[in-house]
Amino acid sequence: MTSLPIPQLPEPAAAPAPGRVLIVDDSVVARSVLSRMIEGTRRFRVTAALSEVRAALDYLGRETVDIILLDIAMPGIDGLTALPDMVAAGKGAKVLIVSSSADEGAGTTLQALALGAADTLVKPGVGAFGGRFAEVLEERLAKLFDMPGEPSVACPAVPAPRPASASVRLDPFQIVAIGASTGGIHALSQLFRQIPTGFQLPILVTQHLPPSFMSYFATQLAVLGSRPCDVAVDRMRIRPGRIVIAPGEAHLKVVRTSEGAAIRLSTEWARSGCMPSVDPMFDSVAEVFGNRALGVVLSGMGRDGCEGAGRLVEVGAKVLVQDQETSVVWGMPGAVATAGRASAILPPDEIGRLIGKGGGR
Repeated sequence: MTSLPIPQLPEPAAAPAPGRVLIVDDSVVARSVLSRMIEGTRRFRVTAALSEVRAALDYLGRETVDIILLDIAMPGIDGLTALPDMVAAGKGAKVLIVSSSADEGAGTTLQALALGAADTLVKPGVGAFGGRFAEVLEERLAKLFDMPGEPSVACPAVPAPRPASASVRLDPFQIVAIGASTGGIHALSQLFRQIPTGFQLPILVTQHLPPSFMSYFATQLAVLGSRPCDVAVDRMRIRPGRIVIAPGEAHLKVVRTSEGAAIRLSTEWARSGCMPSVDPMFDSVAEVFGNRALGVVLSGMGRDGCEGAGRLVEVGAKVLVQDQETSVVWGMPGAVATAGRASAILPPDEIGRLIGKGGGR
């Protein structure tokens, strides 16, 4: 009797490694409850739960994590003060602010995002930890864990050379398009402070932020830029002397009109996976303005803006990127620089001064 071959069953796929989470909160109750919630997801595990910043920084010097949960109101060094050091020590870990202080208004939240937090979540009172909070926490953790990390090519050991702004010459341009993400709000504040109030060219901004913060963000930029700032709506005319920011739920694109140019909003998929994304803005600006556009890429995680920067370069436009030394995260500007698409690599205040000197028909 001939024996039949026994079919080989495929090896079972290995379960993905759980995301590693560090909790930094001075409340022993909060640390305990958050730990149970996170361990209960089965997708994440708590590697340490610490009560103060110094211990957390020491821990990050020895261990690697994917996500850091950080409280704001803590004795000694508070969360906001520690945030830039936590981002640096985390070496790519995303920081989620989980604090009751986050409900004091969008100002606190925007400050945290400006200093490098990837997201914020209001921590309820001790008696209000419940099912809905656990669901939201798991959703935020999953979102951050699935977020594209830093491309290895974006952070070379030796940064690209940084020319002095005085040595950079810009061709005449008619519009400025700026992309930013983590750490970008702080960079934008430095940039806009250097642009003269008499600067009349339109400025477009795509900053990765949730939709609910955009109105406050527009008000903040209007003060910093000493000029009106609008959250983009579909078919809005692009007018001189104004800032227009992408809404949180759509990409900002530019189209030609009989009167010049206008905004079109789009929710189509973007290469970066971001919403809003810098790439569609840069692509459309390149198509409409050609070499009369100026692109800027500030601090941010990932590669958003790199492909769009390539399109700007193809049509002869210049692209300025923030330097590694001043960036909270050098992912986005680093990707553009490493791809050879940056006309200059500068701190944001020098970029602002350079913008203020340029322009023209």
